[in-house]
Amino acid sequence: MPKFAANLTMLFNEFDFLERFEQASKVGFKAVEFLWPYAYDKKDLSKLIKDLNLEVALFNTSAGDTVKGQWGRAAIPGCEQDAMEDIEKALDYAIALDCKTIHVMAGVIPHPWEKELCRQVFIKNMRKAADLFAKHNKFLTIEALCPESKPNYLYHSQYETLVLMEEIAKDNVFIQLDIYHAQMVDGNLSYLIKNYAGKYAHVQVSAAPSRHEPDEGEINYDYIFKLFDEVGYKGFIGCEYNPRGSTMEGLQWIKPYLR
Repeated sequence: MPKFAANLTMLFNEFDFLERFEQASKVGFKAVEFLWPYAYDKKDLSKLIKDLNLEVALFNTSAGDTVKGQWGRAAIPGCEQDAMEDIEKALDYAIALDCKTIHVMAGVIPHPWEKELCRQVFIKNMRKAADLFAKHNKFLTIEALCPESKPNYLYHSQYETLVLMEEIAKDNVFIQLDIYHAQMVDGNLSYLIKNYAGKYAHVQVSAAPSRHEPDEGEINYDYIFKLFDEVGYKGFIGCEYNPRGSTMEGLQWIKPYLR
């Protein structure tokens, strides 16, 4: 049976962020994920999470200056110091929130001709980050984002991230397999799930192409969830989607899995 985590950046947004934890718990979620926790005191977050008996499955390193178009800095030449500060801050919060896995945001490539340079910067920063996180027995993930969501991101295909993971060559670096992004770019989801089992440490789901609840669109999630069970995936599946209406109305699909 899959283990689901509510993405609190996207779900329960009828409530203030700190109220979403309780809403997720009331529905039956045992775990949560979110994009960033850095606007909140880590001690306050830790107490809230422990009081509700929740687990934090995942969050991201900082996106950087989003007003200027940044979406992560770990692959941006000239931002190496900022990238390491982002990584160190994420580790600080991961320890406080007892979160095992952090997604390192690579970034949007400033110019197409700089892609290989950006890849090399990212590999170097990821190796440093992996060594730092390994001291605390924590994992890092890298995630491909489809062009429809984030044009010019460092990588769009799952196969690009797999190659990068091999080049980084650290035992605590894994793929973050977002089924929506994978379907939008690569397709052949069964092949990815079966043949790369063990290489992904976190999964996220939403409908394609709408990115709403995973009970519509072109992906058969009943089949996908069974497949993850068959390959022995033990990690979390993050519910990272934009609700069609209210969050509660859209959660009918998950109720059988939360019982």
